[in-house]
Amino acid sequence: MDLKKPTTFQEQVNLLVRKNIIVTDVQACELFLSQVNYYRISAYFLPFLDKSTELCFDGINFERIQQIYYFDQSLRALIFEMIEDIEIHIRTKIAYYHAHKYGSDGYMISTNYNKRHNHDDFLKRISNCIYENRKTLVVQHHNEKYDGRFPLWVMIEFFSIGMLSHFYRSFVTQDQKIIAKELYGVTPEILQSWMRCITDLRNKCAHYSRIYYWVFPATPKMPKGITYVPTRRLFAQLYMLKLMYPDSSKWNDYYLKSLIRLTRKYKSYISLKHLDFPYRWKSMLKN
Repeated sequence: MDLKKPTTFQEQVNLLVRKNIIVTDVQACELFLSQVNYYRISAYFLPFLDKSTELCFDGINFERIQQIYYFDQSLRALIFEMIEDIEIHIRTKIAYYHAHKYGSDGYMISTNYNKRHNHDDFLKRISNCIYENRKTLVVQHHNEKYDGRFPLWVMIEFFSIGMLSHFYRSFVTQDQKIIAKELYGVTPEILQSWMRCITDLRNKCAHYSRIYYWVFPATPKMPKGITYVPTRRLFAQLYMLKLMYPDSSKWNDYYLKSLIRLTRKYKSYISLKHLDFPYRWKSMLKN
């Protein structure tokens, strides 16, 4: 098949109309489409599409699609903030534990890991971290003063959340158990599940990808005693973040309140069912 031909902004407005979307202000719609790619905004049609006709249900106004987009944008920014605090907390705990048990650069020794650990691949990742940050004062200082050797508490700051998850999975079982218990009082299987999920969620937020009406690739596992049954929609990810967040006061006073304000601001446009929010979601997210 030939690739589709590019369309003008005016033609894109006509595409919206043909999708059965109501456009009341053509000029404002064109302006928005000149700022936000049609392909990006078209993903927000999904909750309203009749799969048999590929048309939107009657009564869907473009303003609603636009406001859902803005809601999603603000929600991603809020979640990204949450993840930053969680990620720094996990980095700190892991670096502290590992360095005190195995030494400043014990992470470079293959025998400190489990049998599934690919040490050659890990060392390549470490080299990439150093190379990508070669112009920073930290790397230049350690290259000059310590012959290119880095203590774990320095090196771990260069790890992506995905590499941090990979690092933890490579630990011997006993170390995994101690860290999971000290961090959250959970099993390594649960912590690994959470780190897999938070990696996916962080990447979506960092790349400005849609999380509204999104089905995530993995479901976070829940600890014993929690009756909530998670799904692959957003609420399960938020519930997981609540369990992972290190400061309950900041979570309740800032993040939860910010989330409540955000849902109130856009309540005329969004549907919390699209995010799988249960009826008692506010009390469930309270830490």
